[in-house]
Amino acid sequence: MTLTRNKPLVLVLLLVFAIMSYLTIGGQSIGVCYGGNGDNLPSPSDVINLYKSNGIGSMRIYDPNPDTLQALRGSGIELILDVPNPHLESLAADASAAATWVQDNLVNYASDVSFRYIAVGNEVLPTSDSTAQYVDYVLPAMKNIQSAIRSAGLQDQIKVSTATYSGVVSNSYPPSHGSFDDGVSSFINPIINFLVENDSPLLANIYPYFSYTGDKQNIQLPYALFTAQGVQVQDENLQYQNLFDALLDALYAALEKASGANLRIVVSESGWPSEGDTDATVDNAKTYYTNLINHVKEGSTPRRPGQAIETYLFAMFDENQKGGLETEKHFGLFTPNQESKYQISFS
Repeated sequence: MTLTRNKPLVLVLLLVFAIMSYLTIGGQSIGVCYGGNGDNLPSPSDVINLYKSNGIGSMRIYDPNPDTLQALRGSGIELILDVPNPHLESLAADASAAATWVQDNLVNYASDVSFRYIAVGNEVLPTSDSTAQYVDYVLPAMKNIQSAIRSAGLQDQIKVSTATYSGVVSNSYPPSHGSFDDGVSSFINPIINFLVENDSPLLANIYPYFSYTGDKQNIQLPYALFTAQGVQVQDENLQYQNLFDALLDALYAALEKASGANLRIVVSESGWPSEGDTDATVDNAKTYYTNLINHVKEGSTPRRPGQAIETYLFAMFDENQKGGLETEKHFGLFTPNQESKYQISFS
């Protein structure tokens, strides 16, 4: 009887719920990675204020810096927190070390810091000269961190994963052919099983820039920048107009072949440099970031229609102390003095 009398109110509430659900799925918030490889960067508290003033609702940091975690208190910014690769061995070998890590870096802040994912290792791959040494430690460290999070009662709030990248996929053209070769599958398949069992997503760094610059004979710049007109790749019944979707769906195809068909991917990094190479220009970077933001806010990939693409842009600032190619220093959306390089909207 009460439900009948209040039927108009019930309908309104249902409509509001439906709208909010649509906004959550279709209006995916944009995250930005916050790296610290610079000697001229703002203080963590200034950085948090910069995130908030630009409507950036999610952040990834690459180590549990206490000053950053303290500055995040009460901010409402959702966080990916990394376990750096050099720390994997100790956390894999000793469950008590993992419990201490969780207590010091999660439990002590969890009441007012919105932890979302723990990235246990970044771009560790058996075929990589720079990270192969960490392969044996990733899954045991994930298990120990997961156990400690469960013991702390935070397993529903914080999901444990690892961050991989497009290099994990072999034979990625067309995207439906994506697979893990024998040299990778023995490493990644048990991780996939862990993620499925714990209802955690796979984190993946997706960079059309590197795919394009590594194969300019076969990949056109507009395809990498989201500016290509019309269908560029016909893959069975799926059509691709941009390289970002193709790279992401190649990874989804590989997961489907490895008992991870229902696994969700979070794009934990994606960006375009503004200096350091012929195609690393301010105009190209602005085009890429603007179009990527619009794409993930409004769209989905052909292989996962209707599924939001949770995405973290790389990176908040140029990092003048970062090693590697010169381009690695110029992925910032902001200069160290907190000026926007591109005048783009994140919300």
